[in-house]
Amino acid sequence: MATAYGGPEVLSVIDVPVRDPGPGEVRVAVRAAGVNPIDYKLYGGLFGSDPANLPMRLGVEAAGVVTAVGPDATGPAGPVAVGDEVIAWRAPGAYAAEVVVPAAAVAPKPAALSWAEAGGLPTAGATAVHTLEAVGLRGAETVLVHGAAGGVGHLAVQLAVARGATVVGTASPAKHGVLRELGAIPVAYGPGLADRVRAVAPRGVDAAVDTVGTDEAVDVSVETVPDRSRIATIAAFERGAQAGVRLLGGAPGADPGTRIREAARTRLTEEAAAGRLRVLVARTYPLREAAAAHREVVAGHTTGKVVLLA
Repeated sequence: MATAYGGPEVLSVIDVPVRDPGPGEVRVAVRAAGVNPIDYKLYGGLFGSDPANLPMRLGVEAAGVVTAVGPDATGPAGPVAVGDEVIAWRAPGAYAAEVVVPAAAVAPKPAALSWAEAGGLPTAGATAVHTLEAVGLRGAETVLVHGAAGGVGHLAVQLAVARGATVVGTASPAKHGVLRELGAIPVAYGPGLADRVRAVAPRGVDAAVDTVGTDEAVDVSVETVPDRSRIATIAAFERGAQAGVRLLGGAPGADPGTRIREAARTRLTEEAAAGRLRVLVARTYPLREAAAAHREVVAGHTTGKVVLLA
């Protein structure tokens, strides 16, 4: 939990009782919980710093085993039973040994996914789907993905490739091999990025997705994509608003894409179960080391997802 507003140093492990599930709810023993930017933005004060919200439970996604069910506990795949291995999303307070969530929030965990992979899939995956829908990616087009090796980026790359798109992905040179494996054409960020993008996409870029939030990402997107309505950012809200591109997520004025993200869950688990969607796990940390996990995510240089193991 976050016991104050500030940086990762305000995080602590606190023992609290876990209630029994009520009607339509289930209790899940958490095996893995994904770390997402929204987690540290909440206690960082981005959305306010009301003391009444402290201590603040963190986490929105988890994978684990159902330990108890309330009456009428039915999820998207049918009745939920004790012993079911599930992915829970949205799961407020997922940084925990156990969490109680609506049965509607749990879906069967694909056997092909490890606990860490399953715990890191839903939030980033749903966001990736939303970005591609927002920019209207259609078939054999070219899309530029900034931060293509990150938690959202590496999933957006795979989903775009599956649609038949040509994907140009920005990343540091050390990550270019991974991007090639995922089907993207890698380019290094930094001075001259727009020219490098044009060199690998001589027919032009149809759409762009920014997952990193830098001025460079927005500026290069605007420079290379003719239609600003086909540029979306999940991070550069102030700069994106100034540039007139689409803002996605939970920030004021952004499109939350609730229906798109909710509907994406089934598709994501099906694609992962079939081996058509890889969840790259950058690193795992024990739950008690959540502060260290947050420092790594804040630094912004991970390949894939950072995941807490309970």
